[in-house]
Amino acid sequence: MPVTTGPGGETAGDPTGDAAPAPHSQTLSRGIRVLEVLAERGAPMTIASIAAALGVHRSIAYRILRTLEDHGLVVRDRSGSVQLGPRMATLARSVSRDLQAAALPQLTAVANDLSMTAFLAVLDRRDVVTLVAVEPAHAHASVAQRPGTRHPLASGAPGIAIQSALTDSQWRTLPDEHPRDEAADARARGYATSHDEVIPGLASVAAPLAVTGQPVAAVAVVYVANGRDTAAIGARLAQAAAEIAADLR
Repeated sequence: MPVTTGPGGETAGDPTGDAAPAPHSQTLSRGIRVLEVLAERGAPMTIASIAAALGVHRSIAYRILRTLEDHGLVVRDRSGSVQLGPRMATLARSVSRDLQAAALPQLTAVANDLSMTAFLAVLDRRDVVTLVAVEPAHAHASVAQRPGTRHPLASGAPGIAIQSALTDSQWRTLPDEHPRDEAADARARGYATSHDEVIPGLASVAAPLAVTGQPVAAVAVVYVANGRDTAAIGARLAQAAAEIAADLR
């Protein structure tokens, strides 16, 4: 059967035939990367800075942004700077909807009990991604943790907590990744800690959350390192994780 190639490098043909697998769409990959760059920056970006981040000419970045803008995934302000659009929030609410719904009341309670930002992080390939976060209602100051924030599995308390919950078969899907020594300690006591790993000056405590049918996750808090009782924080997070797991079963 004939195979045709599209402008973005896509191929169309019989997916069940003997032809070689179709190559990935470069255009789609670049569009997804734009969304990732904007999420990581957490602030509006110029088209020139987006083009630089992608390593493409400004005209290519502009065409990609126009398509994303047509779908409401990005918006531009009066100066022409680009940021994530409201459609992204709608899509995000559909990601692990049951997990988010079960976690939100517990995260709210933890944030207010500890006067810290509480969040739920999930494993996404080799990264840990914040799915939902809640800041304390009455704290004078707290550390912001934006949904979509990601960092490597090997770094930070959430990553260590998730490592502690991974099965042997799950580790086999992560070639070249190895559990940190701290993961065994986290498995034994029910929580993990970190200081100055993801962001200098900040500490984090996290408890693992593993429920069949849901991504491996961690319930965590982030705060300015100040000598707080990490054992008490860890116990509170482990309690929250148990409550979330019970609600999902």
